[in-house]
Amino acid sequence: MSPFLSTYLTPNATAVKFAIKTTLAMMLALYIALLFDLERPYWALISAAFLQIRPMSGMVVEKGICQLVGTFIGAVAGITIMALFAQARIPALIVLTGWIMLCTYVGSLWRNNYTYGCLMAAVTAMLIVVISSGSTPAGIFDIAVARLSELGLGAVCAMLVSSLLWPSHVGTHLATQADSVINEAFEHAALRLEASDDIPAMQKALRSSLGPLTLLETDSQAARFEGPVGPGRVRATHVLTRRTLRFFANLQALHQLMHDHADRLAQQSIELAGEVAKGFRDAEHVKGVVEARKALQALRHRVHESEEEASLAPLDRRLRLGLRESIGHAMIMLDAREAIASPASHKLRSSPLAWHRDHLAASINALRSGLLFSLLATFWIVTAWQSAMIAMMLGTLFSAFFASRDNPLAITMMFYKGMLAAIPSAFLFGHVLLSQANGFPMLAMLFGTPLFLGLLGATNPATMGYCLAFTIFNILLTMPGNGMDFSFDSFANRVVAVVIGLSAVVMGFRLLPGLGARLRRRRLIKAISRDIHELGRRSIRDAETRFSGHMADRLLQLAQHDDMLPEDQRHLFILGLTGLDLGTATLRLRDRLDDAPHPFIRDAHHHLLRTLAEGFEASANGRPPQGIREAGQQLDEAIKAYGDVPADRRVLLEGLIERLELALERLARIMANQPTRPRSPLKRLFPVDQP
Repeated sequence: MSPFLSTYLTPNATAVKFAIKTTLAMMLALYIALLFDLERPYWALISAAFLQIRPMSGMVVEKGICQLVGTFIGAVAGITIMALFAQARIPALIVLTGWIMLCTYVGSLWRNNYTYGCLMAAVTAMLIVVISSGSTPAGIFDIAVARLSELGLGAVCAMLVSSLLWPSHVGTHLATQADSVINEAFEHAALRLEASDDIPAMQKALRSSLGPLTLLETDSQAARFEGPVGPGRVRATHVLTRRTLRFFANLQALHQLMHDHADRLAQQSIELAGEVAKGFRDAEHVKGVVEARKALQALRHRVHESEEEASLAPLDRRLRLGLRESIGHAMIMLDAREAIASPASHKLRSSPLAWHRDHLAASINALRSGLLFSLLATFWIVTAWQSAMIAMMLGTLFSAFFASRDNPLAITMMFYKGMLAAIPSAFLFGHVLLSQANGFPMLAMLFGTPLFLGLLGATNPATMGYCLAFTIFNILLTMPGNGMDFSFDSFANRVVAVVIGLSAVVMGFRLLPGLGARLRRRRLIKAISRDIHELGRRSIRDAETRFSGHMADRLLQLAQHDDMLPEDQRHLFILGLTGLDLGTATLRLRDRLDDAPHPFIRDAHHHLLRTLAEGFEASANGRPPQGIREAGQQLDEAIKAYGDVPADRRVLLEGLIERLELALERLARIMANQPTRPRSPLKRLFPVDQP
């Protein structure tokens, strides 16, 4: 059954509740706006709809605050622009273009609802400047107050309905996502430790864990608005994110050892890894975190006992230590799950993630938004068409709103189709039938019907883009108010305006897309290499906080990016995992050797760190790493001659360096097989036969 049929023929309770709540919030906002005779009541409806997209109470409050703050900043910016250029429309639009680009740029660097706040700052300033063109100073201020009132009314109504009617909380949502993350991570671990050849199954389990993890990290910030236990949930989420990604990096290294170099490992080590894999599967199905933790603790003790065998080769010792570390990561993941569900009784410490910010991608988004607005503003000036303001608003809104999303062109096309479906609906319900309505109850029944139907499908990810667009464009094409115009020509003007506005957004994303895979790869390599080089220049605590935060954010983004690529092109996430593994190993080496008493040991240690960083950069570009084994031997000789390190520790160090060298060699082979440049269109159309 198609997603649309299942959504509307067999809707679930969550979808029905969401549609009822959001429709009630919008109708409440519309009633109050009509009661107080606000100029554009439809902005209150759109505000309430956007805030209810994620109806958990903390998220609605956070988004509402960001919307109000962004609207206020945008109003101040709009008033300032008009105060300086009230009688000079062209300079005002030029400055406004710069403001829109700045808001888009900053919004692309931030996360969560802060991006939405930047978007509202851009749109509010645009509305004030465009609508108040030629107005008196008092009129400009009145327009700014009206926009603040309308958007603020929608935010207040959304927060009120969200907290009173079927309230849902972020904490419950986070606990559910954490369960999904851990269960799928344990399934992925079992497949990895069995040295499985079932790549699709491993990828499926990995994506099934990373999807909820991305959502968990994104949504956790809203928990701060759900009482004093909220910050504890946020910290626990950071712990779970960091440990899960380290868990995956460790598993990838272990899988590579057992799958590609099984001949260099003892059979007992392979069997032990199989026991650990079975333990993860058992822990996945055990009911209760306490029981799962006990099972993993017993398994960890079993692995620790096996490490005491004196005859183990360095690589075997490193494998068993890796197994123990993986179990340790898993146990901390379970602790984080408990802290998310019960932050009052389980408290964890964690520093916030240091977000990875790509200034080039943000600049491209800002340039696209500026060019789109300039194009539509020029169209408005040349044609003197009043409805062109709608096209300008849509171009500004959606070019900035979709810019920070993965695959924005596909999302824009979904909105485009939803907009086309809204045209006959808005004409029927918003003009033909609504023109016969008398009183607010009849208006709410007629106008609320298409809104409810659109919102009913907005909870399904497969139909969300279409249905949300259907709802929004029903509002924009109807524009309910006390002085509604039911004439066909005004409706046709709005239809043409929204088609032009969205078409411009589609054109913008086609002509100026975001970073491609090749450029993204180069920038990723450069960023990770820079961070690995800097690991030796900061204090260990500061270096760990920055590196793990940057890498966690990068890996979450790369997981989403790779998920859109064909199976044979999913290499960026492997690149990120290898970088995380190498950085973690570098921090471990620093923790052991930074305070070495002899300068020869410290010099050899620093040389090894530089060699590893250079080896990663070479491997990421498809070249075999050079000098890692020699640097490791130099460090081992220095420790042997001048240090007081037990022999078993030196064996572990040797195994670590050997494992890292193998991991980088594998990465080099993977990256060498990736295309370095796309084939030209002519070659794709007319392939040349090779002799």
